[in-house]
Amino acid sequence: MAMSNCFRDFIKYSSLNVMGMIGLSCYILADTFFVSKGLGADGLTALNLAIPIYNFIHGTGLMIGMGGGTKYSIQTSLGDRSSANRTFTHACFLAAISAVFFVLIGIFFSGSIVAAFGAEGKVFEMSQTYLRVILLFSPAFLMNNLLLCFIRNDGAPQLAMAAMITGSLSNVVLDWVFIFPCQMGIFGAVFATGLAPLISMAVLSSHFIRKKHQFSLSLCRPQKKVLTGILSSGIPSLVTELSSGIVIIIFNAIILNLEGNTGVAAYGVIANLSLVVISIYTGIAQGIQPIVSTNYGVNNTANIKAILRYALVTMAVLSAAVYITVLLDTDQIAGIFNSEGNAVLQLIATEGLRLYFIGCPFAGFNIILSMYFTACDHPLPAHIISLLRGFFVIIPMAFLLSRAWDILGVWCSFPATEFLVAVLAMWFLSSFQRKVLT
Repeated sequence: MAMSNCFRDFIKYSSLNVMGMIGLSCYILADTFFVSKGLGADGLTALNLAIPIYNFIHGTGLMIGMGGGTKYSIQTSLGDRSSANRTFTHACFLAAISAVFFVLIGIFFSGSIVAAFGAEGKVFEMSQTYLRVILLFSPAFLMNNLLLCFIRNDGAPQLAMAAMITGSLSNVVLDWVFIFPCQMGIFGAVFATGLAPLISMAVLSSHFIRKKHQFSLSLCRPQKKVLTGILSSGIPSLVTELSSGIVIIIFNAIILNLEGNTGVAAYGVIANLSLVVISIYTGIAQGIQPIVSTNYGVNNTANIKAILRYALVTMAVLSAAVYITVLLDTDQIAGIFNSEGNAVLQLIATEGLRLYFIGCPFAGFNIILSMYFTACDHPLPAHIISLLRGFFVIIPMAFLLSRAWDILGVWCSFPATEFLVAVLAMWFLSSFQRKVLT
C-alpha cells in the first residue's frame, strides 16, 4: 500500500468512524439531556447510577468485535478465508454466551446492583428500571457491536458509520417521543436506547442482502485457541469501556459522600460529556485498526508508523479544540443539563469541567496507543495501558486526591492518571518500534 493510499485510507476510516462513534455515544447523551429536562435532578442521578452497566455491555461487545475484527483483518490480508470465517463464527458464539449472562443478571439482580450503587427511594426505582431494560436489550447491543466491527474490517466503513448514526438519531427522536408526548418517564428513555441497536442492525443487514460480505458462519467446534485469541486482542477495548464504568462507580461513591445527590448529578453532566470526547478518540483508534492490521499482516512498517503519526496529530488538534470550547463555554454547557437552575449543581459542574477535561489529550494518546498495539497483534502493552488507566492508577488516585482536596481532588484524579499512564505508554511505543518495526 503506497503512502498516499495509506493517508487516504486513514482519512476515510477514521473520519467515518469518529462520526459514527460520536453518534453512538449520543445514545446516553440524549438520555442525559431529555431525562434532565423531563425528570430533573433525581432522574439524572438515577441515570448516572445505572450508566456503568451500559459500559460493561458495550465494552463486552467491543472486546468480541474488535478482537475478532483484528484477527479477521490479518487473516484476510494473508488470503486465509477459512480461518477468517472461523474467527467470525467464534465471535458470534462469544456474543451469544455473553448475552445470556447479561439477560440473567437483568432478570434476577438489577435491584441488588442499584442498591449496592447507593440508590434509594425514587432514585432506586428509576435506576432499577433503567438497568433492567438495558440488560434485557444486551443481545442487541452485543450483536450490533460485533457486526459493526466485522463490516468495518470487511471494507465497508461507510455502512458502519451510517448504521451507527441512524441508530443514534433514532434514539434521540424516540427519547423525545417516549419521555414527553408519551409520558413514559425513565422507561421511555431506556426503551429508546434499547431500540437503537436494532435499528442499526437493520441498516447493516444491507451488507448481507446485497451479498457484499466476505465472511460467514462456518460449521466448526469451539476451539480454545481461537476463543482466547479473540478475547486477548479485544481485552483492551473492553477495559477502555469498563474503565469508564468503574470510574463512574468510584466517583459516584466519593462524590455522594462529599456533595450528596446534587454532586452526583453534576458529575453526571461531566461523565456523559467526557464519554462523547472519549468516543472521538475511540473512533480514531478503531478507524486505524483495519489499516494497521492489514499493513502489519504484509509487514509494511513504513505505513504502520505513518498511520500512527496521522492518528496522534489528529487527536492533538481535536483535543485542543475540545478544551478551548469547554473553557470558553463552561457555564452554558453545564446549564444545558441543569434544567432546574440549581446553583450548587451549576458551580460543581463548571469547576469539574475545567479540571477534568485537562486529561483529555493524555486519554486520547493512551486509547490510540492501546489500539495500535492490538492492531499489530501485540496485545500485552495494550493490556497494561488499559488496566493501569482503568483500574490500578485511577482508583487509588481518586481516593488519595479526594482526601487531600475534596471535590477538586476528584476532578484532578482523571488528568493525573492519564498523564502518568501516557508516560509509560510512550516508553512502550519507543521499545516496540525499535525492536519490532525495524
